[in-house]
Amino acid sequence: MGEPLYQLNDAHAIEVSKQYCIHTGLDPSEPPRFNQRYSPAELAAKLVKYKEYIEVIHFFIGKFLSSISGSPITITVTDDQGYVLEFAGDETIIKTVKQLGIEEGVRFNKDAGTNSIDLCLTHGRPFQLLGQDHYHTILHRLACYSTGFRSEDGRIVGTISLMTELGFAHPHLLALLCTMADSVERELLLRRQNTQLQMLNQFLLDTNFYGVVITNSLGNILEMNERCRSMLLLDGQTDYAGTSVFNIDLISPYFQRAIRRHEETIGVELSLAVKDDEHRYMLDVLPVYDTDRTIVRVVGSIRDITEMKKTEEILRNTEKLVFAGQIAVGIAHEIRNPLTTVKGMLQLLGKDNCLRHYNLIMSELERMNMIVSEFLILGKPQAVQFRKDRCFPVLQEVLNLFEIQAALNCITVDCVVHADHPIRCDRNQIKQVFMNIVKNAIEALPHAGKIHILLETREGYQRIRFADNGVGMSEEMLQRIGEPFHTTKSEGNGLGMMIVKKIIDAHHGRMDIASEVGKGTIVDIYLPLSED
Repeated sequence: MGEPLYQLNDAHAIEVSKQYCIHTGLDPSEPPRFNQRYSPAELAAKLVKYKEYIEVIHFFIGKFLSSISGSPITITVTDDQGYVLEFAGDETIIKTVKQLGIEEGVRFNKDAGTNSIDLCLTHGRPFQLLGQDHYHTILHRLACYSTGFRSEDGRIVGTISLMTELGFAHPHLLALLCTMADSVERELLLRRQNTQLQMLNQFLLDTNFYGVVITNSLGNILEMNERCRSMLLLDGQTDYAGTSVFNIDLISPYFQRAIRRHEETIGVELSLAVKDDEHRYMLDVLPVYDTDRTIVRVVGSIRDITEMKKTEEILRNTEKLVFAGQIAVGIAHEIRNPLTTVKGMLQLLGKDNCLRHYNLIMSELERMNMIVSEFLILGKPQAVQFRKDRCFPVLQEVLNLFEIQAALNCITVDCVVHADHPIRCDRNQIKQVFMNIVKNAIEALPHAGKIHILLETREGYQRIRFADNGVGMSEEMLQRIGEPFHTTKSEGNGLGMMIVKKIIDAHHGRMDIASEVGKGTIVDIYLPLSED
C-alpha cells in the first residue's frame, strides 16, 4: 500500500483488464486476436479524416525518432476507437508486430487482450505496460506506452503509442510521449487559428468594398487586393508583392508614419483625379504588433467615399435652396408692393395721355410681376399654365428688350430659324429662361462680341441654341452651375440659372452647357414638341 495512488490505479486497471481476458476465455499463450477491423474503404476514409492530425504527428515523430536513431522503437497512431491508422519507426519492429497480426485497420479494444491503447482510451489518461503487464505471453518482451491527443473541446480524438523492446524501457519514454502529444495539440490549434485568420484575411482581400494593402515592418507589400489596385490606379496585371508601399505616392506618407513613428492613421480623406472626375477616399493605416510591441505588419484599408461626398454636397445645396426660398419669399413680397403701385399709377394715366412706349412699359411691368412670382417658386411652387406656343415670337420679344444694350456694347446678335414647332409651355416662364440666358451671354462678352441663336428640332424636341464667343467657363464652374448663391459675377446672386433649371425641369425639358475658357459658351435648351 506504499505505492502512489496513480500507480495503484494503473495497476488496478491492468488487473481488471486481465480478469476480463480470463473470464472471456482468451488463451494467453496465443497471439492477440482482433475481431474488429476496418475494411480498406473504411480505413481510407479514416485516413482522409485524420489527414491533418497524421501530418502533424509525422512531423513530431520524425524529430523524436531522429534524436534516438538506432533504437528499436515503433510509433502507432490510432483513432478515437482504437483502430490502427499508421505505423512509423524501426522497420524490424514493424515487421515483427505485423507478423503478430497487428496491422493498419485492426482495433485495439479489451477483446484484444490487455493493451495500453484500450486502457488509455477507457480511462482517458496515459498508460504504460511493461513486460508481464501484457496478458499475452508473446508480448512480455515488449514495453508499450500510450497517450491520447485531444481536440479543442478536450475530447480524445486518437492515441499515439510507442512500442519498444523491454530492455530499452525507460520511465521518461511516457513523459516524452505526453510531451509529443501536447506539441501535436498546440500545433493543430495553431494551424486552425492560422486557417481562420487566413480565411478572414482572404475575405478582406476579396471584398469589393474595401481596398486592402498589407506590408511587413519594412514597408514591403505582402498582400494587395484588386479593389486597392483599382482605386489607386495601379496596373491590375502587375504583382506588387515584395515591392515597397513607399513607391505609391498617395498612401506612402501614412505607411511611413506607421512604420517609423508607430502612429495610426484613422479616417484621413484623400483625393485622386480620375479622368475628368475627382475621386475621394478614406484611408486607415494601422501597425500590428507582436507581444514585444515590435511591428510585424502594417494594414491599410481604403474606402471609396466619392458618392458619399456627392450626397453631402446635394444636402448642403438643399439647405441653401431652403434658405434661398425663405429669402426670396420675403424679397418678392417687398418688391411686389411698390410694383403694384407703379402699375396702378400708369393705368390711371392711361393710353389716352399718349405716354411714349406705354404698351412696352406695361408689358415689362407685367413681366416683372411674373419674375417676382418666379422667385416665389423658391419658397413655394406655383401653378404653371401650359398653352401651345412657339419659341421664336417669345425670343423676338426678349431680343427687342436687349437691342439697345447690345448696340451700346457693339454686340452682334443673329438668329437663325430652321424650325419653330409648337410646344406646350408657360409663355412667361420660357421668356424668363431666354432673358436669363441672353443676359448672361451679353455680360460674358467683351466689346464687339457675337451671339448666335439657332432654332431647330431634334428627336421630338425644339432645340434653342445660344452660342457666344465670350470669356467661357472652366470645368469646375460648369459643374456648379445652378447651385444657389454660386456666381462668377461680382453683383450676381447665383439664383438666375437655378430658376432656369427649375423652369426647364417643370417643362420636362433639359439644358446642356458646353464651355471653354477664352473661346465662349454654348447653351442648348431642349423643350418637348406639342403632340397636338
